[in-house]
Amino acid sequence: MGYRVVVVGATGNVGREILNILAEREFPADEVAAVASARSTGDVIDFGDSGRELKVQNIEHFNFAGWDIALFAVGSEVSKIYAPISAKAGCTVIDNSSLYRMDPDVPLIVPEVNPEAIAGYTRRNIIANPNCSTAQMVVALKPLHDAAKIKRVVVSTYQSVSGAGKAGMDELFEQSRNIFVGDSNEPKKFTKQIAFNVIPHIDAFLDDGSTKEEWKMVVETKKILDPKIKVVATCVRVPVFVGHSESINVEFERELSADDAQRILREAPGVMLVDKREDGGYVTPVEAVGEYATFVSRVREDPTVENGLNLWVVSDNLRKGAALNAVQIAELLGHRHLKKAA
Repeated sequence: MGYRVVVVGATGNVGREILNILAEREFPADEVAAVASARSTGDVIDFGDSGRELKVQNIEHFNFAGWDIALFAVGSEVSKIYAPISAKAGCTVIDNSSLYRMDPDVPLIVPEVNPEAIAGYTRRNIIANPNCSTAQMVVALKPLHDAAKIKRVVVSTYQSVSGAGKAGMDELFEQSRNIFVGDSNEPKKFTKQIAFNVIPHIDAFLDDGSTKEEWKMVVETKKILDPKIKVVATCVRVPVFVGHSESINVEFERELSADDAQRILREAPGVMLVDKREDGGYVTPVEAVGEYATFVSRVREDPTVENGLNLWVVSDNLRKGAALNAVQIAELLGHRHLKKAA
């Protein structure tokens, strides 16, 4: 007997990716419901490459009672209304928005990093999925932290426009085309031109000069990995359609050589080490698209600090940064707690 699974926001980029991954990983679901806003009601969408089609249902009228897991791929405003309704009806919520991430009664989970924390879901019947840039970083850092204990992390991100949704992807495409033909390329979604440019600004500015995206990386890393780790981030939007990259400088309490770090990462869950130290011997965002792994390259020692390493980390942000991690949480939930499927 399998689960009854709801995908909320099924028509968006992440929602469609969740459906793809549920199908790819053969998640034990007897029934899957595609739910979205009223404007998408009645649309028919594919359930991955399974050949099955799902008719989109209106979230305003959807009854969560009798369903087991709801994967929310919507913004905080929608989650704020419907996640508690689902949870109260007995349908466990896995929420991709930022709404519940720092709620002390809601576990923030990356299955390769802190699976034991999922037990706390019973307090609210809600589990939070972390920010896309945080998720891939902690997958790479966890095995190194276990080996030598991380003191400090300095990270600069190179985040694709898909992190800003379909509107971000459309703007990059349209601006690129318009520049070539001489048409107007005024920004609409982003604060400045994104085509052939980079923008050191993601989400709103805070009083200390950092952005909310940077703040998320700091506080989420502490909650998931270790509250004692010092983290500082600079988050940059780049003209890449899919795939986030990160340049990470790590300072450890104990010595950890680049060779030992490579050996550890080679065996780490969720990590794919590609570090040949030759032309093309590293992974770029284009190569990460459609993949499950978090790729680590350019592992090298930092001679400017004691016990320091530098890493280059790349992942498909729509997958490990959102949809894949959500499905992995559902798998973990089923295996450890719900145990309904055979």
